[in-house]
Amino acid sequence: MTDEAIMEAVKNGKLEQAAVLFERYHVRLYNFLARLAMDKEVGEDLTQNVFLRMLKYKHTYKEGARFQSWIYQLARNVFSDHYQSMKRSLNSKLDVEFLANKLADVESGVEEEREARLHQCLHLLSDEQRELLVLTRFQHMKYEEVADILDTTVANIKVKVHRAILKLREHYFQLEAYD
Repeated sequence: MTDEAIMEAVKNGKLEQAAVLFERYHVRLYNFLARLAMDKEVGEDLTQNVFLRMLKYKHTYKEGARFQSWIYQLARNVFSDHYQSMKRSLNSKLDVEFLANKLADVESGVEEEREARLHQCLHLLSDEQRELLVLTRFQHMKYEEVADILDTTVANIKVKVHRAILKLREHYFQLEAYD
């Protein structure tokens, strides 16, 4: 049976047929979404969301339409919704370590591009902000150690690191928007 015929059966109420489509497409959709999200666990969640939406919006599948195109459009919409919600929630949570951890799971080409963008953004920071982030995030120094090095208080270092991360995030999303 073709994917299109199976989807027509699902659309007409034979929901058990969705398992066949899941078996045929879940690995491909997972790979697609995991790469887009740069996170394997998020890729798994988004893949499940695609199949939930497939059932919820089965009535929108048009007879004669190519199933693969339709399911990938659902996947793109699921990712887009996820990306928009993450963009809103990350506004206050983005951290250099978060970016570094996510980059580790990506293919080398994408990893190099994002790492280059991160380094580009680091160079847009003031010397003081860049130094603070390198010491605390890349050199893994404790705030107390950095305060000793810079002859200031721990509270002052915390505030300055927080501001530097906000500025880095701002630069990063500006560069990402232009790509």
